[in-house]
Amino acid sequence: MKIAYTMTQGRGELDCLLADFAETLKSRGVRTCGIVQINTETETQHRCDMDVKVLPDGPKVRISQYLGKDSRGCRLNPDALETAAAKVAQRMEDGFDIFILNKFGKQEADGRGFRNMIGEALERGGAVLVGINPANEAKLIEFSGGIATPIAANPAALLAWFDAPVSQEPPAAQG
Repeated sequence: MKIAYTMTQGRGELDCLLADFAETLKSRGVRTCGIVQINTETETQHRCDMDVKVLPDGPKVRISQYLGKDSRGCRLNPDALETAAAKVAQRMEDGFDIFILNKFGKQEADGRGFRNMIGEALERGGAVLVGINPANEAKLIEFSGGIATPIAANPAALLAWFDAPVSQEPPAAQG
């Protein structure tokens, strides 16, 4: 099994990194599955609109909801996320080499969202790459049974990880 995660510091950097990585793999003939996030800046007072692109070639699904210009809460629309998940599940049936998830977020940490698809992708022998933030890193490591590997957030490191053969050795015990 091959599962890794990456994270960045700047707003929107992770989304661009994973979207570009998916496009690079697609141009190499790699069969991608999953979602990447595409943010659209708005001219209004609220933050960007969040859309996800179902890999490899769409559609795009708006996963954010407008809660008002002064809102501070989570703008994720769980119903829209489930719609995107259903579209990804359909695409998984076509076969894939890598499953990319823009974010192992609160939904996945709580057992919802794309969590089951990550497990299914691993069972089918696909590589899995997820974006993450520090708040959910421990939950991802726990979910993966400790085999998720941190990868530097740069294109060369992501490609090197993807191109590397799957290790037959179990991860070293932390002592």
